[in-house]
Amino acid sequence: MSVGTAGDLAELGIDPDDLPDGLVVADEHGRVICFNAAAVRITSVPAQEALGQRLDKALPLEDLEGRRWWQLTDPYTGLAIRTGQPERNLLLPGGREVLVTARYVRTAPTGPVRRVVVSVRDTEARRRTERSHAELIATVAHELRSPLTSVKGFTATLLAKWARFTDDQKRLMLETVDADADRVTRLIAELLDISRIDSGRLEVRRQPVDIGAAVGRHIQAYVAAGQPADRFLLRLEQPLPALWADPDKVDQVLSNLIENAVRHGEGTVTIDVTPAASPREGEDTGTSVTVSDEGAGIPEESMNRVFTRFWRGSKRGGTGLGLYIVKGIVEAHGGTITVGRAPGGGAEFRFTLPVAAPAYLA
Repeated sequence: MSVGTAGDLAELGIDPDDLPDGLVVADEHGRVICFNAAAVRITSVPAQEALGQRLDKALPLEDLEGRRWWQLTDPYTGLAIRTGQPERNLLLPGGREVLVTARYVRTAPTGPVRRVVVSVRDTEARRRTERSHAELIATVAHELRSPLTSVKGFTATLLAKWARFTDDQKRLMLETVDADADRVTRLIAELLDISRIDSGRLEVRRQPVDIGAAVGRHIQAYVAAGQPADRFLLRLEQPLPALWADPDKVDQVLSNLIENAVRHGEGTVTIDVTPAASPREGEDTGTSVTVSDEGAGIPEESMNRVFTRFWRGSKRGGTGLGLYIVKGIVEAHGGTITVGRAPGGGAEFRFTLPVAAPAYLA
């Protein structure tokens, strides 16, 4: 059904003022017969001024080259086979940019135009996306510059003056190059993850996962690296449901959350693994992992920004992309993740995954 007038919308029980986008409708004579509240907000033209006006006067749009859009498109006397105009960026008086789509409603496939229905959208959401992409590029450039400068400097020095250095000095420089190369590799992996998350192409390869053993491996790695063993407390509530998930991505989530607790928190880092209600409809059980510390915690006003890009809990390094990726991985599994204040006063991250057993095991 083609909707061309406010009356048509009323028949569907829809008030044009309830629509999220600007709606402008002109009749067969090119006079505006509908100018909804969103159109008023976006164009700053009062509805009483627009109604009854010619469409090109009520909505004086220009393309990015300064040409008048209605003269170019000529909806009423132009090609009779034309059904509308695809979305494009146009300018309102004063240079404000909007996204405009038009639909021509005809009485017959090549008959005269009965209505011109125009959708007008603000570009702010697109601008926010573009700003986010620009910030990502700037962050990546900044994060890559430091390790690559180090790698280039040390390799150039070694190549030019190899014989002048002792074996210990050579080893120190090569270890630094190795560490910086690892840092670049991690950053590239983060970028690939973000790309897959944003495009909905993050693949989850499900296998049986022993979540308790996975947490134990991370704790052992920190202890081997010099952290005191009594800084970690692992509590497993048995029996745990069988968990089918992507083991590499679950490791990535655990690594990020435990690293945050160790680096930014204080006191004991507690990891609780418990059965939980499944976050996915149609399943009864899931597995919940809670990572908490006894530090200062996350300020209440920052709680809603923790899982956004570039959020940093402190000034102690990092790209601010880790928790954004963690949220994307958990949600790709059909799970949920939350942040709050731990009983000890620090930060508490809790994620829950559905058991997601394959159908042949159900």
